[in-house]
Amino acid sequence: MLSIKNKDYLEAIFKITKEKGYAMIRDISSLLGVAPASTAGMVKRLNDKGLLIHEKYDGVTLTPEGEEIVILLKERRDALRAFLKILDVPEEIADVDASIIEHELYSEIILHSGTMNQIKNLVNFVRSAPDHLEWTKDFQIFCKTG
Repeated sequence: MLSIKNKDYLEAIFKITKEKGYAMIRDISSLLGVAPASTAGMVKRLNDKGLLIHEKYDGVTLTPEGEEIVILLKERRDALRAFLKILDVPEEIADVDASIIEHELYSEIILHSGTMNQIKNLVNFVRSAPDHLEWTKDFQIFCKTG
């Protein structure tokens, strides 16, 4: 299982490599607001896990497995964000809370993958339902009036 810091580094590397094609230690450090020595240590650990490729004094790139993890994290966070927005949570709070839920609570033990799939199914159902806007408005009124 990956730690929150592992996920943060993978996501930062993904973001930088999408812009530049590779990430340097200083780029990752700057984006995450951490010391280059800390970044170098984490890059080594993630390299040892086979999630990225790094040669000393060269750029860092994700392996297919590392990239797959980041894409899965983004899909989960997007589904959680959409679910929270269905519940009428303000967008800026939904963004933060979706990240917290994904980072802190997601694991096969705490949040089973079947539960995540059902959240995604509900989000897709609500988005595709022809009367979802009416239903969402009714829910918003209910939340305000009880």
